[in-house]
Amino acid sequence: MPVPPADAASCPLGTHLARALDDVDAGLCVGYSGGPDSTALLHALAALPRARALGLRALHVDHGLAPDSRQWAQACRTLARRLEVPLEVVRVDVARDAGDGLEAAARDARYRALGAALHEGERLVVAHHRDDQAETFLLRALRASGPDGLRGMRTLRPLGRGLLWRPLLDLSRATLADYVRAHALPVVEDPANADLRHDRSRLRGEVMPSLAARWPHVAAAFARSAALCAEAADLLEREDAAALARAQGLDPATLHVHALAAQPAPRRARLLRRWVAGLGLPPLPAVGIDAIERELLPAPADALPAFAWRDVRILRWGGLLHAGTARAPLPADLDLAWEARGRLALPGGGWLDVEPVAGATPGTGEPLRLRVHARRGGERIRLPGRAHSHALKHVLQDLGVPPWERTRLPLVSSLDGELLAAGDLVVSARMRDLLDARALRLVWQN
Repeated sequence: MPVPPADAASCPLGTHLARALDDVDAGLCVGYSGGPDSTALLHALAALPRARALGLRALHVDHGLAPDSRQWAQACRTLARRLEVPLEVVRVDVARDAGDGLEAAARDARYRALGAALHEGERLVVAHHRDDQAETFLLRALRASGPDGLRGMRTLRPLGRGLLWRPLLDLSRATLADYVRAHALPVVEDPANADLRHDRSRLRGEVMPSLAARWPHVAAAFARSAALCAEAADLLEREDAAALARAQGLDPATLHVHALAAQPAPRRARLLRRWVAGLGLPPLPAVGIDAIERELLPAPADALPAFAWRDVRILRWGGLLHAGTARAPLPADLDLAWEARGRLALPGGGWLDVEPVAGATPGTGEPLRLRVHARRGGERIRLPGRAHSHALKHVLQDLGVPPWERTRLPLVSSLDGELLAAGDLVVSARMRDLLDARALRLVWQN
């Protein structure tokens, strides 16, 4: 059987996929585990000329968790070769001590590997079906999820440089099983799928059959509920996006407290989670929502309350919430010699540098011999156009530099002890003249 027979394209699975491909104009890559569902998907797609024209290929992830995993990978290679579909096997290491359990760790490792292997704009096609969607809905309901979680799996979402595509969410597991039997396809049976210690396996092996015995359409009902939750979640997300745009500061990592407080509490919780997620930070835990409500929002303007989780924190300063990675202050005894001829690395990350001014005529002059040190308090600086010096503390306050950023701020002084700059935020009159004479500018990366 070098390629699937013609009738594979005319069965319910084949016709469903043919319709789904009508609107697709991107490369296709099947996530192929060797199990019954992904085997049916790959075989049916291989029977469609349209899929082959889109560059049909397959990826298999070997987690290395089972003794037979290499044999499973070889079985996948064998069928892919018979179907004349290119197959790549990707091996991953799964963190066995992950906090969310081995099942979740394996899933995360799998999708990271699949996403990294996708080509630009390519679709990773996976065989999740209606019964999978029903199980996902029930699992999340048991974890007390709201509409965002109960929406279940999306048909299409970003993954790596392409998209994750689930075209079979309207089909049942039985439809795929019938296809496998009809074509006598060889499949890999992972014993972990029958291990009732795993939540999904227990749902699939015991809970769903029990429910189906009383309510035969339970899978379709749960999947429909997931679709309704998805509709509600989409409406909420559109409103969230508009509210967040009104509350967010010029710096995306800030939120205006008054705009946030004007929203009802459930909306505030959604906005905070969306804000944190949009910054690429770890998910904000429920205790974080409570802490922000109880301690940060009602805090006086001169306080500096914070909530921290993992290596991230949200702080209230003045009328804004600030979110970001927690960074240690510069060492109090930091004192470095710098000739300003190249990048100077700073403790804890970040650097100072001088760069040529774009379009300017290269300047002249001796190399700058400078000292770079941490703040110690009491520093004063003379700004361009000013006759007298000013306290650096007041200058930074006027610029709105948050207190925790000031602790990371490298100061630049001359060898005779005059303060010349604070990062690249504050540059003295003397430093400006020194830089202008050399057609340079000071750059600080925190």
